[in-house]
Amino acid sequence: MENHQIADQFSLLSKLMDIHGENEFKAKSYAAAAFSIDKLLTPLHHLTTDQIANQKGIGVSAAQKIREILETGKIAALDKIIEATPPGILEMIKIKGIGPKKINTIWKEMEIETIGELEYACLENRLKRYKGFGEKTQQNVLESIRFYQQSKGRYLYAELEAIMPIILDQIGSIFPECKMTVTGEFARQLEIIDTVELLIAGEQSKLDQGINNIPAEWLTKVSSTHFIITNPLEIRVHLHLCELSSYISNSIQKSSSEAFWEALQKIESRTNTIVLNEEIDFFSARQIPFIPPFLREDPAVLQKIDSIPFDDIIQKKDIKGIIHSHSTWSDGSNSIEEMAEAAIASGFEYLVISDHSQSAFYAQGLSSEKVLEQHRLIDILNEKYKPFKIFKSIESDILNDGKLDYPDEILRRFDLVIASVHSNLKMNLEKSMMRLSNAVKNPYTTILGHPTGRLLLSRPGYPVDMSTLISLCAEHNVVIELNAHPRRLDMDWRFIQEARDKQVLISIDPDAHMIEGFDDIEYGVKVAQKGGLRKKENLSSFSLDEMYAFLEKQKSKRK
Repeated sequence: MENHQIADQFSLLSKLMDIHGENEFKAKSYAAAAFSIDKLLTPLHHLTTDQIANQKGIGVSAAQKIREILETGKIAALDKIIEATPPGILEMIKIKGIGPKKINTIWKEMEIETIGELEYACLENRLKRYKGFGEKTQQNVLESIRFYQQSKGRYLYAELEAIMPIILDQIGSIFPECKMTVTGEFARQLEIIDTVELLIAGEQSKLDQGINNIPAEWLTKVSSTHFIITNPLEIRVHLHLCELSSYISNSIQKSSSEAFWEALQKIESRTNTIVLNEEIDFFSARQIPFIPPFLREDPAVLQKIDSIPFDDIIQKKDIKGIIHSHSTWSDGSNSIEEMAEAAIASGFEYLVISDHSQSAFYAQGLSSEKVLEQHRLIDILNEKYKPFKIFKSIESDILNDGKLDYPDEILRRFDLVIASVHSNLKMNLEKSMMRLSNAVKNPYTTILGHPTGRLLLSRPGYPVDMSTLISLCAEHNVVIELNAHPRRLDMDWRFIQEARDKQVLISIDPDAHMIEGFDDIEYGVKVAQKGGLRKKENLSSFSLDEMYAFLEKQKSKRK
């Protein structure tokens, strides 16, 4: 084993000891040994244990562990501490700017165990509330996390959307006289993108010229029509090449799942006379409605094509109000006034302020007294901004027994209550369903917030029997949130059809912790489209008058 490999093990052991809060003197001695080993010119495997111990900065204890490595390839103490460390904490060590002491705080005090959770905490302004973390540190951590995640090759839809224009400009400059379209998972609006795919169509000579212009070190040839290019952003892009005559059929195939394309191929074209100038021509030839890319996922769509409301699927413009937003009263970045004025300027009819409840100490949750104080302010603001309406709400923690976070005399003061699980997420199915069921049955629960607690690419969420949960929400007239934050997108769009069948309303909510968070509605709408959601089936598409009527009906549950 080379010296630098041995040094890496000592460095990791030192960092993990600091993270676990173990003997600080030992941790520092191992860090010093790592530094000395890395600088040592003589290979350690050429030295005896005594000779190693006599090297500057190493000592007897470290020498014994070096001998252990040389003989077994590992340090037992390191293996033991790794076993006691969550994988996400080990991964955090790779993030630039987060040292062991800060990771200890993140893990032990903030109870954060993955990089995704850490990013989400930054976005919710939680880091800067802890000792040793200021505004600048929080921003630096956020930027380092995003740089690290980009190198892993999997992307949230929103992350890829932000850099897709750069990719298109780069590839477009290589194939200037060719048609180009985004296909694959991005075209289908999947919440996680594993493969970035582009279709490029043109004359064969132009395609060949473009491929020849790509630096050899960037390019991997899969077949004569399929290449992988790794651009300077370190993003692998799959290029599918075709001639112009087959552009339309290739565009549909490459923007369909394999299962969908296979089923679509079984529907024969009724005519050979239609020229394929647009994708709609392909479907017209088969006498079926145009199926947009976001629905080219499940072949079952083709079996129920007559019942799909193609002309009525929800659009971003259909969102009439901002439901689920946090202000500076808890962990938001903007005041209620600022949030309201931004919503008015964006053309929304109402804003639902739902700050965190009292048990959410990490987010400065509102005590009962603060709730009453906030409501007095909202009454004043509603006079100022009418006819725009600010609804009084709370994101109430669902406690361990499934109860909500306030007594009934406080809960009845809210116009609506969003009930969410935020703590003790490591549950089995029985425990999670008990908590969720009790919350849904509570007459004050209006919306069940982010029902699985997942954070995409970071945390799978607790186990949930979604079919049972949807049935419970139908029985108790509870709306299920589709949390539009691009790291949540929870509920999963794959259950939207079942909710629609059981006449359970969905609510596409941004969970906005700042004004800019309103824009996340876009990502909720995109995945809702994959479930065929219509605007009348989405609570945040209700007009202000419709919202008043809905909330009046909800009051009957409380009697």
